[in-house]
Amino acid sequence: MGKTGWLRNAWYVAAWADELTEGPLERQIIGEHIVLFRQESGAPAAVSAFCSHRRLSLAKGRVTGDRIACGYHGLEFAADGACVNVPCQNAVPKGADIRGYRVEERWGLVWIWMGEAALADPATIVEVDHWGSPDWGYNCGAAMVYDCNYLLIADNLLDPSHVAWVHQTSFGGASCEAVPMRIREAPSGFTVSRWITDAPVTPFYRDLVPFDGHADRLQQYEVRYPSLAVIKAVFVPAGEGGEGSGEPWGPRAFVMDSYNFITPENEGRSRYYWFQMRNVRPDDADLSMAMSAAVLAAFSEDLEVLNEVQRGMNTATGPFVSIATDAGPLRFRNRLERLIEAEQAAQTPA
Repeated sequence: MGKTGWLRNAWYVAAWADELTEGPLERQIIGEHIVLFRQESGAPAAVSAFCSHRRLSLAKGRVTGDRIACGYHGLEFAADGACVNVPCQNAVPKGADIRGYRVEERWGLVWIWMGEAALADPATIVEVDHWGSPDWGYNCGAAMVYDCNYLLIADNLLDPSHVAWVHQTSFGGASCEAVPMRIREAPSGFTVSRWITDAPVTPFYRDLVPFDGHADRLQQYEVRYPSLAVIKAVFVPAGEGGEGSGEPWGPRAFVMDSYNFITPENEGRSRYYWFQMRNVRPDDADLSMAMSAAVLAAFSEDLEVLNEVQRGMNTATGPFVSIATDAGPLRFRNRLERLIEAEQAAQTPA
């Protein structure tokens, strides 16, 4: 974790929407244990995980209408965390309420606001271009659990150069090794990008790119605070891309937008949600399944490396160096730390 803690006034992904069925689901998010459940209307809800009586997790209870009941003595809590019923007595004791959280369901995901409820604005949840468009295909996979700090994953996403070494048989190749990055800052985060020109199409994309021969390839990694990434991969015939080119891409372009959501569970464990949108063969279910499997395999390579990086960070002694490709990650970390400090200062009584 960073030196100053977590950014709390932000939307984090709590679960895939289809993970919330009839029963409650417990998750840890930025160090807090919460329980998710669906109300009678189908709308998701989230409250602190532990009953205010004997601290049994409400995930061991059951959902009754719009309430969740503790599985030990039956105390019932509403979606806002208010204790509304205590069996065997008429009154609810003072202090029985627990915390309720603002939640929204969007893009097949359940989002949770971990900060001040009054500041939660659903309009600030990331937009997904082409969602629901019949011209764009979709694929996804189950959430992945990393045994590392979420900032190591953000570092990885702001460093496209790693694909040449970690993903040699999928996203990367020799053409990715030495092309420098362009870094852009925005209020929402940082984007690193580069064009790799007149190069062979790398293995993951060979069956997706709708043209033969060499390609110009855009790698664009945008990471937004605190831990959300939108990655754009574009392949156009050699000579049609490069700095200065942009949308609309030509008719033979392949475009894949990858949406990546990192939810810190605690300082040493993170949950990673992802899906892709593509502009080719939108109705090809077999292709979607194959892409999900291939993406999972590539992301598993990241997982293995980053878990080992965390082990090294925990174990090795002495300083470590930074190199040129760390520029984007370091700037992102520094700016995020300032945002966290400002948020904490605003919450501190004068």
